[in-house]
Amino acid sequence: MHRTGELYGQFQTLDQQKETATLGMWVFLVTEILFFGGLFLAYTINRHAFSTAFGIGGNMLDLTLGAANTVVLILSSLTMAMAVWSATTSKKSLVTIFLILTLALGGVFLGVKVVEYKQKFDHHLIPGHNFDISYCVKNPSPVCGTPAELATEEKEIEEGLKVDPDLNAHAQLYFSLYFGMTGLHALHMVIGAGLLLWLIVQSAKGRFDANYNTPVENIGLYWHFVDIVWIYLFPLLYLINRHLG
Repeated sequence: MHRTGELYGQFQTLDQQKETATLGMWVFLVTEILFFGGLFLAYTINRHAFSTAFGIGGNMLDLTLGAANTVVLILSSLTMAMAVWSATTSKKSLVTIFLILTLALGGVFLGVKVVEYKQKFDHHLIPGHNFDISYCVKNPSPVCGTPAELATEEKEIEEGLKVDPDLNAHAQLYFSLYFGMTGLHALHMVIGAGLLLWLIVQSAKGRFDANYNTPVENIGLYWHFVDIVWIYLFPLLYLINRHLG
C-alpha cells in the first residue's frame, strides 16, 4: 500500500486518517462492551438468584489486593493520559517515559492478580473437582488466614448453609464468574501491554509528535476502556455484601 511519511494512500490528510482510525477504535470498543456485557448480565442474574453464596464468595476475596490493583490501574490511566498529552505537544522524550510507566503499572497489576489466583488455588477455590468453599475452615493454616478470619468465615458458611443447602455449588458458580471475568480482563491487559511495548519502541525512534500521534491516542482509548472495566469489576466482585467486621 502506498504511503507518504505517516499518511497512507487512501487518505488525503493526516486529520482524515486520524478521524477514520479513531472511529474504528470506537466501533471496536463498542463490540468489547457487548462482549463484556454478556458476562456482566450472567453475573447479575446469578447474583440475584444465589445472593447468599455470592456474598460469601465475595468475602473470600482479598479486599486489600483488589483495592491496591484499583489504585494501580487509576494511576496507569493517568500516565497513559500524560503520554497522549506529551505526544500532542511534541514532548517526545516524555512520551516514552510515560508509556514505560504505564507498562510498569500494568505489570504490577498482573503480578498482583497472579498472587490472588495463587491464594484461590491454596484455598481450593478453583472451580472443578477439588472446589470446597469450606476447605480453609476444615483445614486451618497460615495460608488460609488468621484464626479470627477463619472463625468469621466458618460462621458465615454455617449461616449460609441454612439459607442455601447447595452453597458449595453456587459458590463455585461465583468463582467461575470471578475467574472468567477477571481472567478476560487480564487477557486484555496482556494485549494492552504488548501494544504499549510497540508504542515504546516507536516512541524511542521519535515517531510521535503534534503532527502524528494517532497510535498513542487510540491505544490510550483501549487502555482507558480496560481500566474502566476493572472499575466495574471491583465493586461487583469485592464489595457487594462485604463483611467488614
